[in-house]
Amino acid sequence: MRAILLGGGIALLISLLGTRVAIRYFTQWGYGQEIRDDGPTSHHTKRGTPTMGGVVIILAAVTGYFGAKLITWTTPSASALLLLLLFVGMGLVGFLDDFIKISKQRSLGLRSKAKMIGQTVIAVAFGILALSPWLADENGRTPASHKISFLREIEWLVLPTVLALVLIWLFVAGFSNAVNLTDGLDGLAAGASVMVFGAYTLVNIWQNNQFCQDEPSATCYNVRDPLDLAIIAAAITGACFGFLWWNASPARIFMGDTGSLSLGGALAGFAILTRTELLLIVLGGLFVLETASVMLQVSWFKATKKFTGVGRRVFRIAPVHHHFEMLGWEQVTVVIRFWIITGLCVATGLGIFYAEWVSRL
Repeated sequence: MRAILLGGGIALLISLLGTRVAIRYFTQWGYGQEIRDDGPTSHHTKRGTPTMGGVVIILAAVTGYFGAKLITWTTPSASALLLLLLFVGMGLVGFLDDFIKISKQRSLGLRSKAKMIGQTVIAVAFGILALSPWLADENGRTPASHKISFLREIEWLVLPTVLALVLIWLFVAGFSNAVNLTDGLDGLAAGASVMVFGAYTLVNIWQNNQFCQDEPSATCYNVRDPLDLAIIAAAITGACFGFLWWNASPARIFMGDTGSLSLGGALAGFAILTRTELLLIVLGGLFVLETASVMLQVSWFKATKKFTGVGRRVFRIAPVHHHFEMLGWEQVTVVIRFWIITGLCVATGLGIFYAEWVSRL
């Protein structure tokens, strides 16, 4: 527990202080955000606000984790190193996207195919390592599982390695893009991430307290390295919390794709490594809602254009948070209400998680 508090505390301080430094230097270097022309006109005033704040989030979380391990003099686990690989790797893809936007002075960075290739390479590398038997512990537990999971592994849903890798890729690419879509209003993605990563901190602490020491049973969790994962979850939570101080409306800095892709990838990584893949859909319900709004908007527009000749929209603009802005809601109102939705999703997910364990007693 001391390492968890240390990891979260160190990351919070580094993020809180480091973001202020990043704002100053990114402003001097001209690392300003370009704004999409088809978005709400109120956002045009944000053009030039420093971006790539996700760099601070990543540095703060990684330093928080390794600082906690150094202070407690414990060795990093395979699961933790894999999650950090995914976290930093997705952040690197986002960094390239942000850097191209800044250098080219445009609102689009990497081409969609190039971005997907980068996400795929990172996701597949993570999946191969996480499923590999040579990273198993003394009881044969690999970091990831071939079984589909909700609150724990579903014993009869065993996937061959290829399909397991496809599932891992789907979660990593899906949630990294989902957080990226959500990052459209001051503090929205950062605040929602605080709650979801905070939930995974609690999930990992509980799994560690109910850890299957030798043989799996109905009431314990067959997860590799839950305590170490809790330290990383706390570190990312602290890093997002510190960043939110400067990202809240009116934002002094944006996390950019560097932050949103890394945070989304980390969420998928936690779901995979804690055997709670389908539970993430509940905990991260806001991110799922944002993605679904874009998919619905595009699908309905294409379908109506094909059959009627005139493309119609479900929302005034997607993702859905911009729709409410176009309806006249203040930006802060949208953010707070979407935070409330995230809080309800997290409370529901944690309630389901705990209720399932109680039902097995």
